[in-house]
Amino acid sequence: MASTACARCRNLLTRRLFKSEMLMMPTAVHTKLPMISRLLSTVTAIPHVCIVGSGPAGFYTAQQILKSHKQARVDMVEKLPVPFGLVRFGVAPDHPEVKSYGAEDDRVLGIGGESLHGVYSARSFVGWYNGLPEDRRLNPDLSSDTAVVIGHGNVALDVARILLTPVDILQKTDITQHAIEALKESRVKTVYVVGRRGPLQVAFTIKELREMTKLPGCKSVFDTKDFEGLSELVPTLPRPRKRLTELMIKTADGQTASQQTQGQESPNKEWRLKFLRSPIEIVPSEDGKRVAGIRLEVNELKESEGRVQALPTGEEEILQCGLILRSIGYKSLPIDDSVPFDAKNGVIPNTAGRVSHLKGFYCSGWVRRGPTGVILSTMTDGFETGKSVVQDIESGELDIKSTVDKGRDKLLDIIEKKGLVPVTFDDWKRIDDLEKTRGESIGKPREKFLTVAEMLEAAFD
Repeated sequence: MASTACARCRNLLTRRLFKSEMLMMPTAVHTKLPMISRLLSTVTAIPHVCIVGSGPAGFYTAQQILKSHKQARVDMVEKLPVPFGLVRFGVAPDHPEVKSYGAEDDRVLGIGGESLHGVYSARSFVGWYNGLPEDRRLNPDLSSDTAVVIGHGNVALDVARILLTPVDILQKTDITQHAIEALKESRVKTVYVVGRRGPLQVAFTIKELREMTKLPGCKSVFDTKDFEGLSELVPTLPRPRKRLTELMIKTADGQTASQQTQGQESPNKEWRLKFLRSPIEIVPSEDGKRVAGIRLEVNELKESEGRVQALPTGEEEILQCGLILRSIGYKSLPIDDSVPFDAKNGVIPNTAGRVSHLKGFYCSGWVRRGPTGVILSTMTDGFETGKSVVQDIESGELDIKSTVDKGRDKLLDIIEKKGLVPVTFDDWKRIDDLEKTRGESIGKPREKFLTVAEMLEAAFD
């Protein structure tokens, strides 16, 4: 929140309220859904479920509950004045099909509440071009001709793709206008995507890789030495890994489709996959104000207890670059001391979403299984947790009559007594409509507000 924000806006930052749409969110993003607990607000024993977080796992769980129990109501706790989590802030702008939203359900109520220049997290970069909900905006240094992305997942390829995609393609998406203006001035021509293990351990999917190999004006440069001997192993691999590996091998051999498209006589940009490398030091420029490169340790693969580990060889190399982005995963944090939490793995211990040793509490999303999988994983995860909730309600495992003094009515009463002002569903719709109007004026589907202060000003103008 900007320092000029009024007291009313500061209260809204503490706890907000919006009536939210039911959504279908087909995207591989994590959720801020730490836990689900049961709440009841009337003596008629209508089950109320409180979901913390309005990201994909939260909505998939809510969808399953509402579908399976005709009387159930869902309260969603969200810290921002806008729903959808990383579907809004973390999905690449050139993937609009992943941002589709579903239908409204009246039974859902939302309750909401750097070391060197040029070093950024990939998630922050994703948020930068999607309207990061922070007052301090990210300003990546795009003056260098070389960028390095650390990580071999889909987000890493998203970032590389945005850095290398022609601006005339991006400006037709919902990418934020200040990001477009920055990318117009970008001098980045080469992007290295660096991972600590080998081709058989990459976490990105074939869809993301195929998009990269077809980028207009950009060529894929893979070292054939990285794929020596893999052709013999391909038939033994599971089908998804087999197809992905085959495409990497073909790309390394120069067998993928020509990328000389859209009037380009020859590619003027390139991206490179770099394997068996771990970052150990960021190399600063002589004046210490910018990135000059990154020191990498060369690894070798060793199998131990059924796992392939990357172990250092002692050999090092320096890769010169002016921009570094980290895309090496996410780890959930505990929500409260009373809720069991496995700090080592960053998950809440559970069985089918039921929190261990804590009756009436459930979890879904990355805090349930860890930061792995794609949107199908999140959807399956949310549906299973939702089914567990409904099963426990219908079986009587949850005594919802014993919680008549809690739930939605009690929570709304507390909010009112504290003098907090809610952001209603209609307020969110004003934000939504204004963003679409702003986008239409410059030929885009949407121009997002970039800070919470701007969102609140739009909601209450």
